[in-house]
Amino acid sequence: MEQKIHQGRNVKRFREMLNIKQEALAYDLGEDWSQKKISLLEQKDVIEDNLLKQISTVLKIPVEAFRNFNEEQAINIISNTFHDTQGLVNYNPTFNNNPIDKLIQLHEEKIALYERMLREKEEMMQRLEKLIK
Repeated sequence: MEQKIHQGRNVKRFREMLNIKQEALAYDLGEDWSQKKISLLEQKDVIEDNLLKQISTVLKIPVEAFRNFNEEQAINIISNTFHDTQGLVNYNPTFNNNPIDKLIQLHEEKIALYERMLREKEEMMQRLEKLIK
């Protein structure tokens, strides 16, 4: 039984792996896009080729990844590959989750977003001034 690839779900998976919010993806795709539209897109089984190419460009992920990625197959490959490799797996991982570092990172991302928005606002204002003159 062949399982169908759900391209919308793959877009969502890769977007989440890259820690990109729906609003940010919508912003990068253009003014016709919104968070709601991205949400609906991620529910589609098949996405049009030209749109998939746009998303691929924005997320910097090959189109084939959205078309061919199957989580179940990936899990099967991993489980079949690593069943006898106890020496390679660290069963006692240590996590360095420093909330202050995360807070600083989020703050820096927020500042970068504001700066990008200000630059785009300035560019738009310049274009509007040119149109008025």
